[in-house]
Amino acid sequence: MFFFSKNKAVLKDLIPDNHVDIHSHLLPGIDDGARTIEDSIRLTNALQNFGISQIITTPHIIQHVWDNTQEQIQALEKETVTKLATANLSMPFKAAAEYLMDDQFVRLFQSQKLLTLKDNYVLVEMSYINAPIQLYTILFDLQVAGYIPVLAHPERYLFYQNNFDEYKKLKRAGCLFQLNLLAVVGYYGDQISKTAEKLLAAGLYDYVGSDVHHDNHIAAFSEKITLKDVVPLQEVIKNNQFFIQ
Repeated sequence: MFFFSKNKAVLKDLIPDNHVDIHSHLLPGIDDGARTIEDSIRLTNALQNFGISQIITTPHIIQHVWDNTQEQIQALEKETVTKLATANLSMPFKAAAEYLMDDQFVRLFQSQKLLTLKDNYVLVEMSYINAPIQLYTILFDLQVAGYIPVLAHPERYLFYQNNFDEYKKLKRAGCLFQLNLLAVVGYYGDQISKTAEKLLAAGLYDYVGSDVHHDNHIAAFSEKITLKDVVPLQEVIKNNQFFIQ
């Protein structure tokens, strides 16, 4: 189905009931997402109003930036769930993590269990400046350790945008792709939107995520999508049902 500009869909209207969001930053004060529990409540409520009925929130774990530990994340998850329930937000709310693929990450998955989205599915990311030198070794070793990597927002890695074959190489290496939904409304810029559209058209995405950090991200869900063809996006959105509890 093709849409002319005057008829393009609003992003939040494409979120089906009972949707599972697998990427957000809603735990308070732990990274660059929600700063306070009031932020957590407000952002969670907004996502629920879009039709999202389950949240897997994913605080950053980045060495020397956000040195969050599994114990810290799980303790804050418990506190947040209690506060959300007090605010009449009793949807399933679970904390996993978004891991930067670096040397510390390798040490983590070789020495302890990771915080996963579900089963052995783990959300990973790269620096926006460049890919890790040992990227494919990390991905291989991660899978040997029993995990399935889900790469967050591949459309945002500018160093791949002029070499589309690198995306296909990542897929062949066993990496699943998670689209940031705000990419399809131009939130991150035209080039990232075009890359997202190309990846969608090629059928390379597996899942979607809101990657909500703050109110500006919530507001962007009221923008119209930039895609010429919305069907591939709708199909990928459906895949998130895999994560329902």
